[in-house]
Amino acid sequence: MFQLNMINNFSVLGYYLKKLKMKNLAMIFGVFLLLGCSSGKKQFEQGNYEAAVNKAVNRLRDSPGNRKAKETLKKAYPLASKVHMTRIKQLKNSNEDFKWDHITTSYASLNGLYDQITRCPACLSLLPKVKNYRSEYNNAAKLAAEERYQAGLEDLSQGDRISAKSAFHHFQRVQSLQRNYKDTPQKLEEARFNATLHVLLDQIPVHSRTLGLSHEFFQNRLQEELDRRVNEFVRFYSPVEASRLSLQEPDQIVVLQFDDFVVGQVYQKEATETIQRDSVIVGTTTVNDESYDVYGTVEAKFTTYAKYIDSRGLLDMKIYDARTNRVLFQRKMPGEFNWVSEWANYQGDKRALSKEQLKLSTLKAPPSPAPQFLFEQFCGPIYTQAVDQIRNFYRGF
Repeated sequence: MFQLNMINNFSVLGYYLKKLKMKNLAMIFGVFLLLGCSSGKKQFEQGNYEAAVNKAVNRLRDSPGNRKAKETLKKAYPLASKVHMTRIKQLKNSNEDFKWDHITTSYASLNGLYDQITRCPACLSLLPKVKNYRSEYNNAAKLAAEERYQAGLEDLSQGDRISAKSAFHHFQRVQSLQRNYKDTPQKLEEARFNATLHVLLDQIPVHSRTLGLSHEFFQNRLQEELDRRVNEFVRFYSPVEASRLSLQEPDQIVVLQFDDFVVGQVYQKEATETIQRDSVIVGTTTVNDESYDVYGTVEAKFTTYAKYIDSRGLLDMKIYDARTNRVLFQRKMPGEFNWVSEWANYQGDKRALSKEQLKLSTLKAPPSPAPQFLFEQFCGPIYTQAVDQIRNFYRGF
């Protein structure tokens, strides 16, 4: 029967290919999809009864008279229901961990099938007695919430981060089963705090009274980036925030300190050249009452100036275990910024100069940028490196 259907399908497809003469590939593709549209029969034959029901329902929504989809739905739904009800019975008689949670999952699946079928008129006419299990689900959810709640309390009492993480996930599940069950919201936050690695970002201030530099922009940008959650269970604190929240003992400390930096190291360059250009009209002459252009060579002395301001630094980043003072991680990260300005002037005939040279000669020596600007610019690549290194280090915590 399956082979016959395939032959018929390909015969129909061949008919359309000939009729369209390969001129409209989009329509051909649509015909192919239509022929291959699943009624759920294949899923049923593989024992995936729930998937078969869903596919059959979707098919009957589009084509209420589809015979294959009807047959599949009538066979698949009772079997899907039986599988879940058998599983529920087995779980109720077992000592399996979180059995009520698993039972709610089966009831939720049965209710999902009920919702699918009742929203499909053609399906409902085939299965008028389809059952919902809302009451059974609610009763099981209460029992599931209690078993998860007790597991959360047990894990929370262990006093270590790994157990607190497990407790957090238990309380999360309680919230999804029974909103605000007992004191779950408070326990959830307690578990989150105990599961979280608390990290102090401690940047050593930049000392430069003469330049008046401030490192705060770097600290603020780093804090802002890391506040976007490197890891659900890692939180970073600035010294100010740690003090405000009375965080007495962080788990780890990230220390950022410049080993060395140079801001505003100036280099200047000056070069003069004599530029000549031939075949330039330098005047006119009259011969036999006729006026003629006179060509000659023009000359200009062209001087270019350049100012280079180099700024660079090397940041040392160490991550310490706050309790043992042991260095867990260290990297040195370089950054550099080069500011360049060029201008020129000339003496002589400007016609000897190119357009670019003339344009350059209109420029004047600009004021040097402020030290804070230079400092922030060379810190840019250092900041990127620091964020990447911190993210990579804490990703697995």
